[in-house]
Amino acid sequence: MAAPALPPLPPQLKSIQHHLRTAQELDKREPVVAYYCRLYAMQTGMKIDSKTPECRKFLSKLMDQLEAMKKQFGDNEAITQEIVGSAHVENYALKMFLYADNEDRAGQFHKNMIKSFYTASLLIDVLTVFGELSEENAQHRKYARWKAAYIHNCLKNGETPQPGPIGMEGESLADAEREEAGSSSVPSGTTQSSSSSSTYEANNIPTSNYTGIHIPPGAHAPANTPAEVPHNTGVTSNTIQPAPQNIPLVDPSLYSAQSAGEVRLTPEDFARAQKYCKYAGSALQYEDVSTAVQNLQKALKLLITGRE
Repeated sequence: MAAPALPPLPPQLKSIQHHLRTAQELDKREPVVAYYCRLYAMQTGMKIDSKTPECRKFLSKLMDQLEAMKKQFGDNEAITQEIVGSAHVENYALKMFLYADNEDRAGQFHKNMIKSFYTASLLIDVLTVFGELSEENAQHRKYARWKAAYIHNCLKNGETPQPGPIGMEGESLADAEREEAGSSSVPSGTTQSSSSSSTYEANNIPTSNYTGIHIPPGAHAPANTPAEVPHNTGVTSNTIQPAPQNIPLVDPSLYSAQSAGEVRLTPEDFARAQKYCKYAGSALQYEDVSTAVQNLQKALKLLITGRE
């Protein structure tokens, strides 16, 4: 079921256009992620301007889209339960991030990889729908934004980018976003400004040295999973073959551990255990056995001992 068309995007809400475009691109293959992209755009737009007639009209239509999607996918836990939705969006964002990061470290520079870095940063924005970003995700977002701009500018200038985390000065995202906007379809009824469509101002681009950035091994998705991006970029790449996963050993103490009689689990303990189980289930959607096992072990330890 196609989402209702949106009216032209008011200039005041320019900053949400990339999230809306991402939602449209993901409507068919990742409707849950598309739903939360629109929810993020809705919440952000309400904070920017919900009073002027054009903004109110646009946000009202966007709300209609959300309601239509909620009815269509009403039996999906990732829509009805925020904890499942959060894990789903996070897994997909990190899948795109890790694909781009692996391509970068292998020296495979192309538009698909740049777009994956940039889209990953947008999806990490979307995670703020569920609360404050973890320090790790905030770091991933800054790195992905910076990498997308840096690699794009290098290729545009005929230079060879340096692979992996390196110390660089901040790059302007305007050129990268114009390129991204030009190769992507715009949400139905949404207009683009002829000037820079920059979502992020240059002074928000990190200038830190990234030589020591921590990319967690086996984060939440297989590091070899290619990003699902449009095929009209004209870029060809070799098919990435699945690599064996390093499955963590089950903690032997969990086999013999017994709940002590005095252990009393609080409602917060149960909520955390549920969170680990949901994360494990979401990781399995991406065949990430390692992350699933790690989260199930955390849940089991918490339920048995009352400690994490």
